[in-house]
Amino acid sequence: MRSVRVGVVGDYSLKVTAHRAIPRALELAGAEIKCAVDVLWLHTNDVSRKEECAGIWCAPGSPYASTDGALEAIQFAREKNIPFLGTCGGFQHAVIEYARNRLGISAAAHEETDPDAPELVVNRLPCSLIETSRAIHLKPGSRLARIYGCSEVTETYHCNFGFNPHYEPLFEADGIEFTARDADGGVRALELPAHPFFIGTLFQPERSALTGGRHPLIAEFLRQITRS
Repeated sequence: MRSVRVGVVGDYSLKVTAHRAIPRALELAGAEIKCAVDVLWLHTNDVSRKEECAGIWCAPGSPYASTDGALEAIQFAREKNIPFLGTCGGFQHAVIEYARNRLGISAAAHEETDPDAPELVVNRLPCSLIETSRAIHLKPGSRLARIYGCSEVTETYHCNFGFNPHYEPLFEADGIEFTARDADGGVRALELPAHPFFIGTLFQPERSALTGGRHPLIAEFLRQITRS
């Protein structure tokens, strides 16, 4: 059985539900595709071991100890074509990293940590999504739609912040696809089609592992790592 190392970017805490769920989610997905997974937690204060990892998962749990550390790991995965998955805070910071390093929005920021910043690419959601489950509509033909094999799914959230829709045209013009939305059209996932595997979700698919479920998105993430 092949073994792969996945770097999980986040400041590990047993108090964070997603942190307890991610290793189990990777284990279950690994069993499905017959792949052993070595989970390496990368504290945001020191992501220097990122180059040892075949895949990068930026985990929930923001604000991180070091925003710069999280962005460094995301940029590494994006520019080096390393399979990347960002969930909740990982999705939010993938937005910030792309805005700063691809779109040239140097002041791109997160409202939670820098509310007075001039370019809030991540801002407060109109309604809190703390401990809620909602229906999500997947863009036809998108990678996410192919992974799930359907056009609508229900996923779980634990967040108050999301992608600022004001910036959608800039991201789309540069190749980002927004491939999942809620009933009101709010962005709930993004993909970078030019990348081997670069997906961010505002929801937390890892939570399926808490009830023993194997999640198709996490299985596909691992599958792409084994192919890279």
